[in-house]
Amino acid sequence: MIGRSVLLLTLAAAAIATAQPVRPAPVLVTRQLAELEGLSVGDVVRLAPDRSGERARPFRIAGIYEPTPDPMRLGSVPREVRLHLPDLLSLTRSPGTPAGTEHVQAVNVALADPADAGDFARDVHARLPGAVARPTSEAAAGADNPFFVLERFHRAIAAVTIAAATVFLLALTIMLVDERRETAGVLRLIGLPARRILVQVLLEGLLVAGAGALFGLALAAASQALINRFFQWRYDTALIFVRITPEVAAVCVAIAVPLGAAATAAASWVLLRRGGLRLARR
Repeated sequence: MIGRSVLLLTLAAAAIATAQPVRPAPVLVTRQLAELEGLSVGDVVRLAPDRSGERARPFRIAGIYEPTPDPMRLGSVPREVRLHLPDLLSLTRSPGTPAGTEHVQAVNVALADPADAGDFARDVHARLPGAVARPTSEAAAGADNPFFVLERFHRAIAAVTIAAATVFLLALTIMLVDERRETAGVLRLIGLPARRILVQVLLEGLLVAGAGALFGLALAAASQALINRFFQWRYDTALIFVRITPEVAAVCVAIAVPLGAAATAAASWVLLRRGGLRLARR
């Protein structure tokens, strides 16, 4: 009698559980997908592992999120849905695959101290022979990374641009200094040595180059917001296209100011090697 009562209670509990409606599992959808399909928080959607729609299951939208910007996917609308791992496995598992036999190809691990990445990788290699563990910074710096190749290409273009700009700046400076040769001749005639005039011109070149560098940085800082907003609107992404960091500003000033001063000094030295009477045209 006791066994029969337990069996009846078990069957009754199973019938009650079957009769109760199953609450859809929560999911997150991207902002772009929500705007495209007119979805909002609380809506119930049906997801299937393939486009045929077979084995579709209902899910309730628990939130809408902005996807992480990915330059590799620029121009494509991120129609993505995030599920809890058990729900994802249950949805994508083949009918003949036993639960718990799934496998993964890669796992990302966030360390409390990024400086321990090397020790963590060695520990993984010792505990799991055959597994490959390496910091993401090393993977990003690999020669097969397209952004690494693109960065080297940008550096080559920047070097060529700086060299061409230096030649143009030197030619322009020579013309500007030549227009002031009468003033330089008068200064030579009243007794100022060429070295004294050259120092004065060098200081003037430093001042002008510094002002030009600051103006360029101010123009870049003012235009970066407009450039980012335009391309973010154009590609519907939160990706940052232009960013003026203190490191970038320091490099720009370190290149612009010495080059401007050197071009001014070189042009003035060529001019000041002439005699005072010749400079004054007398």
